[in-house]
Amino acid sequence: MGRRFAVSFTLCLVLACNCHAGTRDQARRIHDRLAGQPPSDAMLDAMEHSFASDASGITAALYAIDGAPGVDASGGFYTVTLKNWATPWTNEAQDAFAPLNDYSATAIGVVRDDIDFRDLLSADIVYLGSLPGLPAYNASDNAHYEALEDSGANLGDPGVLVRERQSAVSGLPVAAVAGVMSSRAAARAFFVDGTNRAMLRFTLLNHLCMDMEQLKDGAAPGDRVRQDVSRSPGGDSTLYLNQCVECHAGMDPLAQAFAYYDFPYPDDDAAPGLELEQRKDLGRIAYTAGSVQPKYLINGATFPSGYVTPHDHWTNYWRLGPNSGRVGWRLQAGNSGAIDLARDPAYAEGDGAASLGRELAHTEAFTTCQVSKAFRAVCLRAPAAEGADAQAVAELSAGFNADGNMKRVFARAAAHCAGHL
Repeated sequence: MGRRFAVSFTLCLVLACNCHAGTRDQARRIHDRLAGQPPSDAMLDAMEHSFASDASGITAALYAIDGAPGVDASGGFYTVTLKNWATPWTNEAQDAFAPLNDYSATAIGVVRDDIDFRDLLSADIVYLGSLPGLPAYNASDNAHYEALEDSGANLGDPGVLVRERQSAVSGLPVAAVAGVMSSRAAARAFFVDGTNRAMLRFTLLNHLCMDMEQLKDGAAPGDRVRQDVSRSPGGDSTLYLNQCVECHAGMDPLAQAFAYYDFPYPDDDAAPGLELEQRKDLGRIAYTAGSVQPKYLINGATFPSGYVTPHDHWTNYWRLGPNSGRVGWRLQAGNSGAIDLARDPAYAEGDGAASLGRELAHTEAFTTCQVSKAFRAVCLRAPAAEGADAQAVAELSAGFNADGNMKRVFARAAAHCAGHL
């Protein structure tokens, strides 16, 4: 009898230890995924104890991100995980290890401060460093942010990254500000040279996870395709009708939102001895209100009857046809009142980049893109198309659609991948 009791008692202790170890291991995994480093003993204790009141693991995850009562966070979530998450959006090479800049710092600040992430493409906002000794913010270089990154400071500390009005520090008028799309880093990457179509393409790629091939629509009207697009490339008009127009018919009227932007930089005479990329690093975003940039009018002889851009009024032809379902537009469509070639009330229209940013950010594709990227960042894999992952993604998307809070998306995704959702 006594021996049987001893065996039973020992079994209970083993089960209790296994239960205890499981909760502690889950807390450790959540922290590792979010912060990219092991937690301190104090943090691990706090995270483990949080499961008693929140078995989902979300509270534990939020502790790993922002700290627990009496325990500071490591800062790895903001300084490493979020920095690597946002940095590929800021350059054409999609390099995650490019230096911190105004685009990535602003994305980090928006997540940290629980700002609706859908405002990232339209709000008058930028985050600056506030450490003593940093070079002053300068719209003509990135020294301010590179010094901030080199300092090793915790970007999650409210005293390190400070929110400012972009129009107040960049020299841009309010009408020109469109969240990170009007940041210096975005302009350096996507407004430099070219035709400004790159800004639309990379915004779609980075924030809707959709490239032009996925958005082709051969039924969209081609009345807004610019003059620089040949209607008979290589002497074959069917190539234009079957391929080129499928992208340009929707892309060109949307990219018109950027008609007043450029990123000029010194030429070889003004900066002798510098390589092209070095000269581009000295550039500064330019905005010519009411005056269309010459890049929108280049190669006019290619097809003289093509569209001549008169202003920055954009029209979303993708509201109709196959992209209606692919993208999932969520804002109410309507005409802004400006004169335009499109008369169908189902089209959405607007003036300038900020209104286009709102149009793009309030889509199902934007939500799915942010949720999927956050999931991959902390789970180190893509979500499965069905089963528990699919249910988790649906719940994460519903939460994001309700309030645009990316921090909770990361927290819930990390908790799910640790086995608690």
